[in-house]
Amino acid sequence: MRWRAYAWLLVLLAFRAVHAQDIEPRQFSNVPVGVNFLLGGYVYTTGGLAIDPALPITDPKLQTSSAVLAYARAIDLSGLSGRFDVIVPYTRLSGTANYRGDPIERRVDGLADPAFRLAVNFYGAPALTLEEFNSYRQDLIVGGSLRVTVPAGQYDSTRIVNIGANRWSLKPELGVSKAVGPWTFELMGAATFFTGNDDFYNGRARKQDVIYSFQAHVIRDFSHGIWGAVDATYYRGGQASIDGEDSGAPFSNWRYGATLALPIDRNNSIKTYASNGISARTGANYKLIGAFWQYRWGGGM
Repeated sequence: MRWRAYAWLLVLLAFRAVHAQDIEPRQFSNVPVGVNFLLGGYVYTTGGLAIDPALPITDPKLQTSSAVLAYARAIDLSGLSGRFDVIVPYTRLSGTANYRGDPIERRVDGLADPAFRLAVNFYGAPALTLEEFNSYRQDLIVGGSLRVTVPAGQYDSTRIVNIGANRWSLKPELGVSKAVGPWTFELMGAATFFTGNDDFYNGRARKQDVIYSFQAHVIRDFSHGIWGAVDATYYRGGQASIDGEDSGAPFSNWRYGATLALPIDRNNSIKTYASNGISARTGANYKLIGAFWQYRWGGGM
C-alpha cells in the first residue's frame, strides 16, 4: 500500500519549453500534504517559433535548448489538496527567420521568464497525510490553477526575437480527472491573458489578445509505479497588434504528445515526454522533447 502511495507521487509538475503551450497530464492529481518536489531537466525545441508564436515574423527556423529547475510543495488549503510550483528555465536560442521580408538571425542565451503556479482540487481530492493517502483511491477530481509568468528573462528591445517576453501573463485553468481502473481520463481548459509590452522593438507598443487552450489526456498506470499518457492540446487566439495595428493573424494550432514516468526508488523518478504539431495556422509549428529527474521528500516519507 505504501508503494502504491509513492507511485502516485509521480504526479510531478511538467514543464513547458519557455513560452510554448503546455501539454501536461496529471495536473490535478492528489498528493500527500507536505511532500516536496525538486526537479531538474532539459527541453529541446526545433522548427517554428517556440518562444512567442504571435511575433510578426515568417518562416521561423529556430532551436531552443532549455535547462529547467523547479520546486513544488503539496499543501493543505482549508481541507482541500493543493500545490505551489516555481519554475525557472535558462534557455539558449539560435536560428533564422524573416521580419517584413528581411532575413534576421539570432543567437542568444539567458534566463527565461520564471513562472509561479497555485493549484487546488475543489472536489474528489481532500488534503491527506501520507498515512491517510495509503487508502485513497481516485474517482472524479475537479480542480483549478492560476499560473503567473514574471517578466524577468533576457530581453533586448533592439532585437525582434528574445528569450523573455517583457510582459506579465496570467493563466487560469480548470480541469476534470476521472479514474476508471488503471486508466485515467482528463480534460482541461484555460485562458492566458497578457499585459502590454511598451518597449517592443525600438520602443513600440505591443499588445496581444487572450489565448484559449484545451487539453485531453488518456493515462495508463502500470505496475511498480510506471505510468504513460497520450496527450493532445488545441489553442487559438492571440491576435497581436503593434502601435495599434494588427500584426499577423491569430493562431489556431493542434499538438499531440506522449509522456512516460519511471520510478527509480522511493525518492527518485524520471519523466520523459515529446510533442509535435498536427496543424498550425501560423508558423508556431515545432517539435519538442524533454526529460526530467525528480527528487521528492517530506510529508512523512
